[in-house]
Amino acid sequence: MAAKEISNGSSENHLKIPKIKFTKLFINGDFVDAVSGKTFETIDPRTGEVTTKIAEGDREDVDLAVKAAREAFDHGKWPRMPGCERGKIMMKYADLIEENAEELAALDTIDAGKLYSLGKVADIPTTANTFRYYAGAADKIHGETLKMSRELQGYTLREPIGVVGHITPWNFPSVMFAMKVAPALAAGCTMVVKPAEQTPLSTLFYAYLSKLAGIPDGVLNVVTGFGPTAGAAITSHMDIDKVSFTGSTEVGRLVMQAAATSNLKPVSLELGGKSPLIIFNDADLDMAVNLAFMGILYNKGEICVAGSRVYVQEGIYDEFVKKAAEKAKTWVVGDPFDPRSQQGPQADKQQFKKILSYIEHGKTEGATLLTGGKAWGEKGYYIEPTIFTDVKEDMKIARDEIFGPVMSLMKFKTMDEAIQRANSTRYGLAAGIVTKDLNVANTVSRSIRAGIIWINCYLAFDKDCPYGGYKMSGFGRDSGLHSLEKYLQIKSVVTPIYNSPWL
Repeated sequence: MAAKEISNGSSENHLKIPKIKFTKLFINGDFVDAVSGKTFETIDPRTGEVTTKIAEGDREDVDLAVKAAREAFDHGKWPRMPGCERGKIMMKYADLIEENAEELAALDTIDAGKLYSLGKVADIPTTANTFRYYAGAADKIHGETLKMSRELQGYTLREPIGVVGHITPWNFPSVMFAMKVAPALAAGCTMVVKPAEQTPLSTLFYAYLSKLAGIPDGVLNVVTGFGPTAGAAITSHMDIDKVSFTGSTEVGRLVMQAAATSNLKPVSLELGGKSPLIIFNDADLDMAVNLAFMGILYNKGEICVAGSRVYVQEGIYDEFVKKAAEKAKTWVVGDPFDPRSQQGPQADKQQFKKILSYIEHGKTEGATLLTGGKAWGEKGYYIEPTIFTDVKEDMKIARDEIFGPVMSLMKFKTMDEAIQRANSTRYGLAAGIVTKDLNVANTVSRSIRAGIIWINCYLAFDKDCPYGGYKMSGFGRDSGLHSLEKYLQIKSVVTPIYNSPWL
């Protein structure tokens, strides 16, 4: 059973594709070629064709970027600037992002296959508002006075941690750029950003806008390139003071190892997920189906908190399956520039093939294919929304993070069973609960080991709400004022009181 389909790649859609302006590394306020002169191709997932060539940074380029960031931190004005002044510049930065929303949304569409219409109203405004949120916090970073137990006076200072290495993922290029860069800027840090090699275009545009906003040279540097080269150089660099990484659990391990074996720099990791959505018998069935589809098909399933394991209580299971199958028939797959599309292509060919391989595993391991299950279209990396029933906990599609539009439907009897099965995963990023019973909602939300729990909603993110994982989903929190703490150090200052025995 296939999703509803529309035409792909009309001439009207191509009119929205912007001219690519920035393809070089951004170091110390200038766009420069890689030291090696090498470039790599970025691919349009709608067609599989080359969009442009991007400078391929490596260790030498990271060294130059870190040197610029270190100079800007040790001797520049950004860390020493009053917080209100940093906030003003960040506010201007946010305004510039909003003014260029259409172009930025289009860049994320041709780089990551994201829906253009959604990018304009969600991703780019969220990016701008994230900078505004932390701009408002920049002048509210305070220490505290200590009540010492002896004849001493003590207080604390909260100081920027130094040079930060940000490594961002390809699924939300703009939003993740802001989630990492904005709090680090507010704290007074300088930084080197390495965007995913699949999606460098919007990050380079943000680098350009940062200079227009008045962020001093060297504060924000961007090195495009590959994880094993440029990324590894950042995580192991002796002059980087902190690394923030979002990506797979497997790469997260490597990041942590590199940080530990270099200068023991702290790391924050937002990693994979295999999030459960638990739907109880008393749920509003139509709402539950809509939440399940949002949870797994938003951004074509390329989201760490995707509700890929859907547990439905036995009393409504059959009706849920029927309604889910009907909804899948109306789901629109197509060109992400077309406003009718609900699902665009997967971000790249490698991810496209990975998802299809998991679908084959689901078939061979005995799950029942309810909808989808194959690629769509003659070009590009489109996959039909896929739903499996009769899924067992030991199947690959129930255990592994697929990162695509593949839902595993499972039946449960009791609340205790649902809790046990929801926790039977190495991940712990998010979970959803659909019920009208407050006692059930409270019990289940306190019992599930995950960083964020949504009750009768899903993907309910907010810039004021901390977000991060338990277990192998990583540690550290993005969003909210908690995120500032990752980029600050606490320094204690102690002096003796006059006539104290310490004099």
